[in-house]
Amino acid sequence: MKLSGWVLGALLFVASRGSAQGVPAAIYTDPPADKAHPAGMEVLHIPTHGLSINAIIYTPSGIGPHPTLVICHGFPGNEKNLDLAQAIRRAGWNAVTFNYRGAWGSPGTFRFAQNLEDADAVLAFLRDPANAAKFGIETKRMVLAGHSMGGWVTVHTAAHDHALAGAILISAADMGLIGGLEHEKLAALGRLVAGVAHEINSPVGTSLTVASALENKCALFAAEVARGELKRSSLNEFIEVVEDASSLLVTRMVRAIWSVLNASRMFAIPVHAGRRVAR
Repeated sequence: MKLSGWVLGALLFVASRGSAQGVPAAIYTDPPADKAHPAGMEVLHIPTHGLSINAIIYTPSGIGPHPTLVICHGFPGNEKNLDLAQAIRRAGWNAVTFNYRGAWGSPGTFRFAQNLEDADAVLAFLRDPANAAKFGIETKRMVLAGHSMGGWVTVHTAAHDHALAGAILISAADMGLIGGLEHEKLAALGRLVAGVAHEINSPVGTSLTVASALENKCALFAAEVARGELKRSSLNEFIEVVEDASSLLVTRMVRAIWSVLNASRMFAIPVHAGRRVAR
C-alpha cells in the first residue's frame, strides 16, 4: 500500500495553492460552481452482516470519476469529522462518512470488533462497479482516514486492504487494548482509560468500554465451557474479572447519575410572580 506524501498533498492542495499563510482554499471557500456537474450529497445504506448501516457521500462539482476519502469517526458520542468531509469535497474529492453498527442510528449492537467489519463493508460497497459508476468513484484512488478510535479502525483495515491508495491517522487511539483483556485482568482498565481518555472521558463512555470488554470476556468463557476445557484457574480469573468490572461499572454509573443530577440543578427554572426565569 502506498502511504506516500501525495495523499495528504492531494487532499489539501488539489483545489488551489492556498492563501499567503499557506491555508488551502478548500478549507474556507467553495470552488467555482459547475452547473453541468454540481456538488451533491446522498444518504447511503450499506449492507454489513445482515444489516444496513447509515452513511453519507459528499460528491464534488465537476465531471468524475473522483478520488475518494472514507472517514472513520471516533468513539460514538464524539466528533464525526463532517467539517473535514466538506473541506475534502471542496478539494475535488468524494468524501464518505459512515456510522458503525449500533452507533448514531445504525442498527445493531455496538462492538469494537464489528467496526473493522463495517469498514470492510463500506469499501466493498464503494468498489462495486455499479456504485462506483453511480457516484463517480475512482476506485484505484481510495484513501481511508480515521480519527481517534477511527484511527484504530483505519490502521487495521489498511494492514490487509492493499488496494487502498493511502491511510491517514488523526490522533489515533489504541482500542486494541480491549482485545488484550482476553489475557489480562480487567483491573488494568485504569491504564486503558488513561490511554484513550479523549475517547471515553465521561462516566458513560467508560462504562460502555467496560461493558464491551466484559461481554467479550463472557463470550470467551462460554466458548471454553462449551469445549469442555474449563480449568479452575480460568474460573477463578473469570470471577475476578466480573468482580472488577462490576465494581468499576457501579462506580462510573453512580458518577454519571450525579452528573445528571448536578446538571438538572444547574438548569432548574424557578417561577417568580408567574414568570419563568432561566438561569
